[in-house]
Amino acid sequence: MRLLLLSDKESPFLWDYYKPGRLKDYDLILSCGDLKPDYLSFIVTMANVPLLYVCGNHDIKYAESPPEGCTNIDDKLYIHKGIRILGLGGSPNYGGAPPYQYSEKEMRRRIAKLKLKLTWARGVDIVLTHAPASGYGDGDDYAHRGFECFNDLMDRYSPKFLVHGHVHMNYGHSIPRELQRANTRIINAYERYEIEM
Repeated sequence: MRLLLLSDKESPFLWDYYKPGRLKDYDLILSCGDLKPDYLSFIVTMANVPLLYVCGNHDIKYAESPPEGCTNIDDKLYIHKGIRILGLGGSPNYGGAPPYQYSEKEMRRRIAKLKLKLTWARGVDIVLTHAPASGYGDGDDYAHRGFECFNDLMDRYSPKFLVHGHVHMNYGHSIPRELQRANTRIINAYERYEIEM
């Protein structure tokens, strides 16, 4: 299964300079947030495959105008063709207003509410987040720090992937696209990236 990952920046290759058939090889699209609703609606229409998303810290407009044809999996365990995908959008609170900024304690509570579903599903394959895990691709500044509870989640369930956004790769040359924690590949989905499952 081939997955397209999107986050934080609309890709000119997929939007401004789109050519028919460019999205035909993907089986599933995952968005980590902070993208225009019109962009995601366009992508899902052209690809004609499911597009699952979580909200980023700037996605307040999604409440009034969600991306058409896409599925919000925030605070849900979504199963697609046997692949278990857990959605946890938002960023650490850096002084902004909710709804998409959370303290470490609030994010831990969100995960705890999903524990029964994770137990029934016997774990998770992909954790789809907006913010990164603490120490794994997060930033040095307060607004782009990661969540420590994501590390606990990886340690407990060993997902194959944790896919995040929030830390733009154009912030610096040292920002990694991929990292590894035990059995989990951690991927920064900035703009666009693809993986095989």
